[in-house]
Amino acid sequence: MTQVLELQFETTMGKTATITIDAPKPNITASDIQQVMATIIAGNVFEVRTGAFVAIKGARIIDRQVSTFDLTTV
Repeated sequence: MTQVLELQFETTMGKTATITIDAPKPNITASDIQQVMATIIAGNVFEVRTGAFVAIKGARIIDRQVSTFDLTTV
């Protein structure tokens, strides 16, 4: 099972921008996530086509199962 953490921000143009983080800590809390997102917004370190990040829109952890095929033996 693989997990990713998606951080969703509102931009200055009212659109949604997403940052995806692979393999988040298993014991991460909503408070941890909110604090990191607030730091990202305050630092103004990212800007996308739709502007700078101005607000927290949401966050979610996505679980997915990946099955890999060994094609070298076929």
